[in-house]
Amino acid sequence: MISLASLTSVVAPIPRRRQCSGCRWFPSFLRISLPCVANEDSRLRCISRFYAQSCNSSCPKEKVYAVQGTDLSLDEEENDDHDEEFQVVTAIRSNYNDIVIVDTPRSRMLLLDSSHNVHSMYNKEHKWTGFYWDEFASLPAILPQGPVAIFGLGGGTVAHLMLDIWPSLELEGWEIDKILIDMAREYFGLLDIEKHTPAGGILRVCVGDALSPSVTVPGGYAGIVIDLFSDGKVLPQLEEVSTWLDMYDKLMPNGRLMVNCGAANDGAANTTYPDASSIDGTWVQNSTIKALCQAFPGQVNWKKMPKEGGENYLALTGPLPDLTTWSGVLPDRLSLTVKQWKPCLPL
Repeated sequence: MISLASLTSVVAPIPRRRQCSGCRWFPSFLRISLPCVANEDSRLRCISRFYAQSCNSSCPKEKVYAVQGTDLSLDEEENDDHDEEFQVVTAIRSNYNDIVIVDTPRSRMLLLDSSHNVHSMYNKEHKWTGFYWDEFASLPAILPQGPVAIFGLGGGTVAHLMLDIWPSLELEGWEIDKILIDMAREYFGLLDIEKHTPAGGILRVCVGDALSPSVTVPGGYAGIVIDLFSDGKVLPQLEEVSTWLDMYDKLMPNGRLMVNCGAANDGAANTTYPDASSIDGTWVQNSTIKALCQAFPGQVNWKKMPKEGGENYLALTGPLPDLTTWSGVLPDRLSLTVKQWKPCLPL
């Protein structure tokens, strides 16, 4: 999950003369009204075309997104800079999420819950996103042979990347929201990777609670990617040591967890820890990483995405891999970024 404000590198930038100097504001949409909770067969098709409105000197304090079923035309003065065109492809409210799928000439994005943070992305020009989803695709290189689980499948961004790089991989994707899976199959190409690749790889989609004790495979998973959010926040269970101990039991020997831990926690950034500062923040600001370190002392590694990449904290369990060896088996796009992993040293 990333905020819309992080997407300026993916979406065409706002013309400089009309961009607010006081904040990094993603082009705002107009508000969308979603229907009441829908059953699994109902859909709200918005197929409405609109144009992004640029931020002015009084930026709204609340992000707003689209107009349901309404065409918005900007007048000639507002549109003379050819701002990038957006389209709401579909919008629906399920029992778990407010689901909005937005299309641009360059990408398609899945927005969820009241925060409307971006939970999945599909770039039309190339496979890389520039955000934490890319980092998850590096995990299979340091795992034993075996199935890999994705807890929080969303629109399938990570699954697409993994099977593109590792076409023989056996993936099991868990998602609690069946309507979201239906949307991903229709709009994010999920059906394409639910079929065997020529090398034998496949994604098997499972609908249910990824944290349930029943989520296991014989022999254990070689690795688990964890990307679980609700209402714009990491699930509170991921800040509990017991959750990680239970998840570790789902792994085979030498298996690993790689976790999207979200951003630094409010308030924690004001706490000073000896020898814990760096130019890109520190893991002690993140409650999920702290819980992981309590569960697996000396066996947790971390990195923080750069500002243009969303500033998410990521965690990796197990001993720190040989970064040179790991880097050497990855595509160029990932070979440098994996060298940024570092162990969570005791404070």
